Parts: sequence; structure tokens; C-alpha cells
Amino acid sequence: MTQDNSRKPRSVRYKFFFDLTLLILAHLLLVPVWILVWTSIPLLIWLEDRGPVFYRQRRAGKNGQVISILKFRTMVEDADSKGPAWTIEGDPRVTRIGRILRRTALDELPEMLNILKREMSFVGPRALDVEEQRYLEQVVPGFETRLQVLPGLTGLAQVYDSTDEAHEKFRYDCEYLRSMSPWLDMKLITLSICNTLIARWDHRHGKPAERFEPEVGDSDDDKK
Repeated sequence: MTQDNSRKPRSVRYKFFFDLTLLILAHLLLVPVWILVWTSIPLLIWLEDRGPVFYRQRRAGKNGQVISILKFRTMVEDADSKGPAWTIEGDPRVTRIGRILRRTALDELPEMLNILKREMSFVGPRALDVEEQRYLEQVVPGFETRLQVLPGLTGLAQVYDSTDEAHEKFRYDCEYLRSMSPWLDMKLITLSICNTLIARWDHRHGKPAERFEPEVGDSDDDKK
């Protein structure tokens, strides 16, 4: 497929240095905070129902490469067998600590391991579930071009798109490809930190009914 020049990303050469520097500085400057976060969250998850701390999922990475990510578990065990594949508003399968983690996006923190492995970046298009990515490539022309760069822990669509509608998500991702820079990345990271501090990430009403529903295993998935 011939790609539209408007969807070609700007230079991404700054990404490696930017991500590595930010990751190291953030942990060095905030050591007490990280010790508290990395110890208290797993403990609280385990104490609530004695279930597993982490949730693993296959996501679509750069150029469609399949990557495996870890998230802190926010739903009851075997949630996919107890309700629809996607979370819905007021979903009873979400645990008490899970609701807090979703509203603050702290459930995403283990994905920093993917940043270290250079499978993800701090900022970029969202890494969608593999089946969802493949489906949307069939229904949204050019949707695959959003993954010309590493997917991000946060991004333009994650911060500004409140609809979770595929075409709108794609529009924001294309805008990021055209405009990406260290300054834009810092702005989006700052806004993301603010969203975490005021616990306003989980502000949507669940996946639209007409959205594609993967077969199984996605119940602990996205809220942003």
C-alpha cells in the first residue's frame, strides 16, 4: 500500500536517548517514591484477593511486530469468562485497587520494561491488542501506518481523545507522526503525570458497543 506522505513520521533519532535519560533520571531523583510504588501496588493487589499481581497481554508493536506486555492486574481472575471482553462502565469485575490503578494509570507502570527492551517508547501511538489492531487495519484505511514508530506508554491520542473511536484515534496518531519532537513528548508526559496525580485517566464509558471484541484474554485491557 502506498503511504500518504502526511502519515510519514518525523525523525525518531532522539527517541532512544530521550527515553533512556528520562527513565534513569526519574528513578534516580525519585527513589523513595519508586520504592513505595513498586512495593505497595503488588502487595495491595495480592492482599485484595490473593490472586496474581500481573496481567500479560500480546500487543501490536512497531510495524505490527507482536510484543508481550505486563500490567498490574486490575480485574478479578478469569475476568474474560465472567463478562464481555471489554470493560464496561461500572464493571463489577474491576477490583477495588484496580479502580484506583485505572484512574491513575499506575497499572501501566510495568510497561517500562518494554521501554528498556526498546519495544515501546514513553510517547507514541497506543499498543493495541493484536487482534484489535488487525481488525482495525481492515476497517480504517491506512490504520497500520500509525505503527511506523514505537508505541507509547502515553501519547497524543491517549491524552486528548476521549471517545476511543477508531477513526479519531487514528487522526490523533497521524498528527503525532507529523509533529513528534522532544518538546511535544515532554508536554504529553507532563499532561499524563497531571492526569495521574488527579486520577482522571479512566474517564470513558467503556468500549462502544459496535467495537470489535477479541475472542478472549483482553478483559483487563484499556481504559484510556
